Amino acid sequence: MPFWEHPTSAASPVVIAEQAARRAMLSATLAALYPEPTSLIFEIGCGHGHFLTAYAAAHPKIRCLGVDLVTQRIERANRKQTRLKFNNLAFLKADAVETLACLPAHVRLAGIFVLFPDPWPKRRYEHRRLLQTNLLEALAARAEPGAWLAIRSDDLCYYEWCNNQIVNNLSFKIAPSTPWPFEHTSYFQEIKGPYQSLIAVKR
Repeated sequence: MPFWEHPTSAASPVVIAEQAARRAMLSATLAALYPEPTSLIFEIGCGHGHFLTAYAAAHPKIRCLGVDLVTQRIERANRKQTRLKFNNLAFLKADAVETLACLPAHVRLAGIFVLFPDPWPKRRYEHRRLLQTNLLEALAARAEPGAWLAIRSDDLCYYEWCNNQIVNNLSFKIAPSTPWPFEHTSYFQEIKGPYQSLIAVKR
């Protein structure tokens, strides 16, 4: 779990100051990227950017933002964006919850991709799984009415856990009749085994 997900009341003044500085920088970056009202396709854990780059190429009029916490992944993703000169595509090294908190108020989410996140299979690490209540609530607060949340996992236990998280959430509902928004083989999809797909929409 990133240290900034811990309650600030338990954090040292140094950690709180670092968090404030990081959020200020992230807010400035996002304000520069999105100075006007816009709808985004948001990928959490974008890796090297293969999938979202393909999505941006197929939808040149739609703005796309991918975030990941691994520096080398974001560097590779940004090299793709620079080489292809896609003006509708951006990648940031950032935490998803912090990104959502720092987005300008006029930016809304039209769709969210979560592809093959770490399942953290051991029970003692379950609190590290991505789609916790705080993230679902943050996504819902930024999502347009009817916005979709598309999840894929090769881990059946994690897939079932995600399903339960959404069933027990008041902001999203499972939408089995909604088609998968975009098909393109991602890096992890290539190296993983059989997978399950889940679509939810904002209530």
